[in-house]
Amino acid sequence: MSRLRLLATVPLCALIGCATVQSRDVGAALEGVPQVAVAPTEQVVAEPSAEPSVTVLAESEGASNAQTPLVKSEAPAAPKAEVGPRVVATVVSEEKERPLVTGVIAAALEAVALVVPPSTDLAAGFWDAYRTPMQLARLIVTRSMQLVGERNLAKVSRGMPNDCSGFVRLAYLSAGIDLVAHGFQAGENAVSAIFRRATEGKRLHHRAPRPGDLVFFRETYDRNRDGRRNDGMTHIGVVEGVGDDGTVTFIHRGSKGVARSRMNLSHPEKHQLAQGGPVVNDFLRPATKGGRAYLTGELFVAFASPDGL
Repeated sequence: MSRLRLLATVPLCALIGCATVQSRDVGAALEGVPQVAVAPTEQVVAEPSAEPSVTVLAESEGASNAQTPLVKSEAPAAPKAEVGPRVVATVVSEEKERPLVTGVIAAALEAVALVVPPSTDLAAGFWDAYRTPMQLARLIVTRSMQLVGERNLAKVSRGMPNDCSGFVRLAYLSAGIDLVAHGFQAGENAVSAIFRRATEGKRLHHRAPRPGDLVFFRETYDRNRDGRRNDGMTHIGVVEGVGDDGTVTFIHRGSKGVARSRMNLSHPEKHQLAQGGPVVNDFLRPATKGGRAYLTGELFVAFASPDGL
C-alpha cells in the first residue's frame, strides 16, 4: 500500500511543479466562483439510491410540520436573474495568503483522493494548503455544475453509483474528500453513512448554508416498502447558492438525472408563494395511493459543511 501511495504522490508533485499556483486578492479569488442562476428550473423528483426512477408530480394539497426558518445572510442587492453564491466573510482573509488551486491541480485531486486520503500522514501537508473553506466551495460547486444534465454517473466514473450518493461523492472528490472512506455500518445506505460521518465530525448545522454544503433529506421514498414514513435519511444534494428571498438552490441526482431544485425553509409547505409566482420549493417525494406529494422544505433535515469532513 505504501508503494501505491508513493506512486500516486510522485506524479502529483510533478503536476504541482508544472502548475501555476499563486496568491490572489479577495476580489480576484471571488471572480472564480461560478454564478448561480435562480431562474425557474425544472421540477425533479428525488432519485432514491438503487431504486427505479419516478415521474414529476403536480402540486398537491396539505402541509407538513413547519421547519425552523432559514436565517438569510445579508448580501449586496443583485438582479433577481443572477445571484452569486455567498461565502461567509470570515474565510475571506484566508484567501489573501493561500495559494489558488489551478485547473491542473484541481483535476488531479479527484483521482488522488481515492488513493491518498487527506487523513493520512503522507498527504497531510499537501492537503492542508488547499482545504480552505473557500477553496472547497469553489471546487465542489464547480464540479456539481459540470455534472448538471448527466443521466449516468457510472459513465463519468466507473463503479460510481448512479444515484444521489454517487453524485455528491463525485462533487466532493474534486476537493479531495471521499465521503464514504469511513465505511458503512450494518443496514446503512450511503446517505445515512454520510450523515453519520457529518454528525460525528460535528459538521451538521441549520444556519444559512454556504455553496458546497451538503443538504440532507428524509423519507423521500418508501425505502423499506412498508407504506409508512419511517425510512430515515434517503436523499442528499449539494448547495449551489442562496437567493435574495432565502430560496436555496441545490444540485442533486433526481429522476431525470443531475438537476437543480429549490427549497425555502421560511415557507417549507409552499410550492409557490402566490399563484403564478416563482417556485420556492420543488416536489421531492411523489404522491402515492392514499398519500400526497411532499416538498423539499418539508423533507429537509440539515446542512453539513465540507470543511472538517
